[in-house]
Amino acid sequence: MDDNALYNRAKARVEERLGFYRHAMIYVLVNLVLLFINLSESPGYLWVKWPMFGWGIGVVAHGLSVFSPRWLGTQKEKMIEREMERDKRDAGA
Repeated sequence: MDDNALYNRAKARVEERLGFYRHAMIYVLVNLVLLFINLSESPGYLWVKWPMFGWGIGVVAHGLSVFSPRWLGTQKEKMIEREMERDKRDAGA
């Protein structure tokens, strides 16, 4: 694999991580605002737990997709290489 391809793959992984960090930061900030609104308007009932829970599922799923074990990535790469070899064989036949 040449340096340009390695750079592009590394750049894509960094952008995925930064996207997750932005998502997590927005989650925290918005939910702090919602908590403030909840406690100031209706302190008797904590309704803020529902959006926190629902959105939290999305944040966890995003994190798992970004930080999943690398063997999944290597399996994907192996499948891509097999497909490329198959295409080369078919093109030569």
